[in-house]
Amino acid sequence: VVSTQSTGKPKKKIKEKKLKKKINNFRIIIMSINNVSDQIKKQNERLPLNPFVNPLFTDLYQLTMAYSYWKSGKYNSFGVFDLFFRLNPFKGEFTIFAGLEECLKFVNSFHFTTEMIQYLKQLLPNCENQFWQWLSGIDCSQVKIYSLLEGTVCFPRVPLLRIEGPVAVIQLLETTLLNLVSFASLVATNAARFKMAAGSKVKLLEFGARRAQGPDGAVSASRYSIVGGFDGTSNVLAAKLFNLHAQGTLAHSFVTSFAKEEWENAKIFLKKLSNIENLNKQQEQQEQQEQQEQQEQQEEEQEDFKAEILRCKNELNIHGTHIGELMAFAHYAASFPSKFLALVDTYDTIASGVPNFLCVSLALYRFGYKAIGIRLDSGDLAYLSKATRRLFITTAQKTNLEFFTSLTIVASNDISEETLVSLNQQGHEINCFGIGTNLVTCKTQPAMGCVFKLVEIENSPRIKLSEDVIKVHLPGRKEAYRLYDSDGIPIFDILCLVNGQIPKQGERILCQHPFESTKRAFVTPSKVESLHHLVWDCGILVNREENILEIKSRVETQMQLIRSDHLRLLNPTPYKVSMSSELYKYFHDFWLTEAPVREFK
Repeated sequence: VVSTQSTGKPKKKIKEKKLKKKINNFRIIIMSINNVSDQIKKQNERLPLNPFVNPLFTDLYQLTMAYSYWKSGKYNSFGVFDLFFRLNPFKGEFTIFAGLEECLKFVNSFHFTTEMIQYLKQLLPNCENQFWQWLSGIDCSQVKIYSLLEGTVCFPRVPLLRIEGPVAVIQLLETTLLNLVSFASLVATNAARFKMAAGSKVKLLEFGARRAQGPDGAVSASRYSIVGGFDGTSNVLAAKLFNLHAQGTLAHSFVTSFAKEEWENAKIFLKKLSNIENLNKQQEQQEQQEQQEQQEQQEEEQEDFKAEILRCKNELNIHGTHIGELMAFAHYAASFPSKFLALVDTYDTIASGVPNFLCVSLALYRFGYKAIGIRLDSGDLAYLSKATRRLFITTAQKTNLEFFTSLTIVASNDISEETLVSLNQQGHEINCFGIGTNLVTCKTQPAMGCVFKLVEIENSPRIKLSEDVIKVHLPGRKEAYRLYDSDGIPIFDILCLVNGQIPKQGERILCQHPFESTKRAFVTPSKVESLHHLVWDCGILVNREENILEIKSRVETQMQLIRSDHLRLLNPTPYKVSMSSELYKYFHDFWLTEAPVREFK
């Protein structure tokens, strides 16, 4: 920077501004390199959650078609495929689109390893060696995917995904993409229906891990039930993977493990908190400090919790309850004093379970903690919840402790959508439902029925015809728009040709039914929303990964906008999915061209 004469004084000094500019430029280059490196690292980290999701997770005919594409020289032809469904599930008129993130992780990692190729050579020994060389070198770097945003409320025939690229490569993606989208969307839709049936003021917890179809079915059901509107899960692995709070109570086996003969010699101690006025604040902090406080409790002097329970039992004038059950509640409360929620139906809900809970809860309060509530797992849930709430209110009046009136009542016991509707008709005092089998297995409709169809190849449309009109798919590259009325309510989804006529805000447009020519309407939308977004661009993940609560929030927002008659559980009104007049003519002209003309003599 500086040269000196013999005197040691500076001869020439580089301009400070020039030097700073060079340093800043260098910093910008380094930051750019780091940013690119971080992006590549993050993209490489976006791998499928389940290791089964790899190129071998496919149907054999995808591979045989790929070989035939290759052998015919058609493998690099530019193809366009639509992934869509024909009917909404559960006899409803809406669907929640889910599974996009796992689809993107799949295409991001799509590559046949050497080990995979060796296995396929054994499976298809007659294929030429050049085919295996081609197969080992393919990935999704020439593929583009346009998609609805995950969590979008969607309707039949609107493409959930539009996949463009080499026809043979996309063909190999079909089975996996259908699998990843179908179950995810089915569970999310089922969860949304449960949420509507229960009502907005009631919490819903997913309790289905033990009844789900395998470990992946359980984790996926936990994930997509949250997307559909559930508030928590009992699945610890799902909670870890998706940054949720695992929630649960205790089982009948825990309650029955304690016998009344053990009560007399039982020693149950608990640390008494000094500041009872800060109970709520302490409870919030308890979840984060649970392990630390448990260690402190072991080290610090604890007081006789059992004696306090007996005093509370006498004070509340409670007699004749099951002592083994009382002992189980006492031990569990001493273990988790800020999370005490008791299962009360092991012996007799009203005569034993709830009174025992109240004794322990009052003792907890005297020690500086507040119980959460009870769970009902059998019996007449409407009646038992009302009777339990009356006991809560009576205890609040006896003790002059208002919090007893608002203790939580959780109900489980094979809850279905119909059960929730019935309970609301009867009236109940339940604050939270734990729902398992009917949610995670989608018992009323165990499959979604998504399909994957070629709609264009080398800029030429393709169509599959059928005497069953519902199975005739719509040809060509299409994109969807949602049209809103002046009140901000969606009234039509319209399909248009890519690069063709599209709807505009404030401009009149003709919306036509795909198959019934007399069903048409002019619409002047107050708002037009483009539904399809580029999410995978020739090897690049376009958007950041959304967390599960962001997707859940999108579902909630869109469900509030959709007209209630489209969402109702019984005899809902179909939502209108239409075509632009340009696409309508394109479709029907091509249909006539492709349909054979029969000849009779």
